[in-house]
Amino acid sequence: MRIISGCRRGHKLFEFEGRDVRPTTDRVKEAIFNLIQFYVPGAQVLDMYAGSGALSFEALSRGAEHATLIDADERSVALIKKNIDSLRFNDICTVINRSCFDYAKDCKSGFDIIFLDPPYNKGLIEPTLECIIDNDLLNEDGIIVLESDNTDFKSEKGGLEIVKQKKYGRSYITIYRKMKG
Repeated sequence: MRIISGCRRGHKLFEFEGRDVRPTTDRVKEAIFNLIQFYVPGAQVLDMYAGSGALSFEALSRGAEHATLIDADERSVALIKKNIDSLRFNDICTVINRSCFDYAKDCKSGFDIIFLDPPYNKGLIEPTLECIIDNDLLNEDGIIVLESDNTDFKSEKGGLEIVKQKKYGRSYITIYRKMKG
């Protein structure tokens, strides 16, 4: 796993060992950033199931202003911090060891890009999208980038519309934006 483009292009990221973690492949990551490239410069990023932080780090390398990385797993938080130190992104990252639902209740700011890559087959997609809407986490022209293994969830959510949806291998990428109201 590496940074594909930007100021840290080619930088290798620390990864989880073992088979119980499903990192976003470089191919899927590159496809995501081809779809959202115009949203990234200057963006405030929220990564709600951050894992290793790879999506946020790619965004920062490509010119996002700041990333907030949330993960409830202490191993993930430790790995994220190790990657932040290695990338020298300490001043432009905030790492929080909490569930994204708890974080959202206390959050006072909005975000331009929200990455959602929840564990597959846990029923977290719809509740997390509702949490984003209910807590007004998405800025007016912001987007949500969802990575999932299927589309067996209610894809349209109140207040959100699908901009694009594509399949890459076993991953589906769905891009949402706030509906103009």
